[in-house]
Amino acid sequence: MTITRIGAAGTALAVVAALGGCTLDGGGATDPDGGAQDVTGEVTLQTWSLKPRFTEYVEGVIADFEQEYPGTEVTWLDQPGDGYSDTVLAQAAAGELPDVTNLPPDFALTLAREGLLTDLTTVDDTLEDTYVPGALAAYRYAGLEGTFGFPWYLTTDLNYWNTAMFQEAGLDAGSPPTSLDELVAQARIMHDATGGYLMSRKPGVGDFAAAGIPVLSDDGTELTFNSPEAAELLDVYRDAYAEGLMPDDVLTDAYLGNSQLFAEGKVAWSTGGGNFINSVLETNPALEGQITSSPYMGATPLYVQGLSVSNTSTNLPTAVALARFVTNAVNQEAFSAEVPGVFPSTAASQENPDLARSDGTPQGDAKAIAFSNLTTARVLQPVEISEAMTTVINQQLAAAITGDKTSAEALDAAVAECNKLLADQ
Repeated sequence: MTITRIGAAGTALAVVAALGGCTLDGGGATDPDGGAQDVTGEVTLQTWSLKPRFTEYVEGVIADFEQEYPGTEVTWLDQPGDGYSDTVLAQAAAGELPDVTNLPPDFALTLAREGLLTDLTTVDDTLEDTYVPGALAAYRYAGLEGTFGFPWYLTTDLNYWNTAMFQEAGLDAGSPPTSLDELVAQARIMHDATGGYLMSRKPGVGDFAAAGIPVLSDDGTELTFNSPEAAELLDVYRDAYAEGLMPDDVLTDAYLGNSQLFAEGKVAWSTGGGNFINSVLETNPALEGQITSSPYMGATPLYVQGLSVSNTSTNLPTAVALARFVTNAVNQEAFSAEVPGVFPSTAASQENPDLARSDGTPQGDAKAIAFSNLTTARVLQPVEISEAMTTVINQQLAAAITGDKTSAEALDAAVAECNKLLADQ
């Protein structure tokens, strides 16, 4: 068996991976014919960089599981953050994949293609009722039948605005842009009035998806974002860049990044998770009282962590029961109470007023906005897009924005090259 390299998770996922959680009410596993199976015996649970910060939490969940199911014994393995994908690949190649493994959707895809993960629809008929749609869809892949992960914990993005920069430009941060056209119009006003920047990042595939533009064929064999609609969106960024509405180095290696520039008070807009405002204020306390938030423009991106069950587990009923227990509503809600900006994937949790309510602070408002969009948020950039494809896409989009190519030419070139890479996966 040959296992290809797992693609790197996105930046937001890398942040989420440093956190941990749990989900759904426990229950006996079922076989494909619907019969109950005994939950007993030994299983292994592997997480991603949760020690030592969440040792007490995870050990508590394991203890509760073992009490709920007498005769079970869980061995907890926690792997370092660096090189985690290589560790999982090595385990899979050696036939030593743990019974239950923490895998984000892009990591799980590679193993699902190799037939190494259990299709959870064959062991759990409550998935649709248990988890929010976007989180469950993250573990369903074009061209594959099945669902290959129990969603665990989530983050999503929203908009953040620098109110002081808005006020200086004569703009109302209480009525920020809600569309790309409005963003460009207010960026022009700000730049003309103060020389400051509202726009400070180039677009990506996620922006096409957020605008409702198809980016991957239904069977997963072709990327499709070289459409007239995508070219039109890219033209908007090209024109804004030519007009000087974005920093000159936004397309170069010297670019510090939209989030960092926002944290330094140098640009007036950034996107980030529900806890992004806290990290900004830790970096730059001078921005206290100068940040407000609003819902993401277009479809809201979702970042997901989950638990997958090995298809070669010698104790499948207990492995399934453990994954379901760790991801039950009670456990997930307890975890989100500890970690701002991380939310449960369980549908029942979306009615929890403690999670939905703001305490009236900018931080509380951001958390409430992020939480309110979980039921409709979805993974925007297909997990089939590898690091190599991302490099190609970035190069071609930069060529379009600088005017070296037309948007249509750049998108055609990006899709053609990426589809060659996709065919080799």
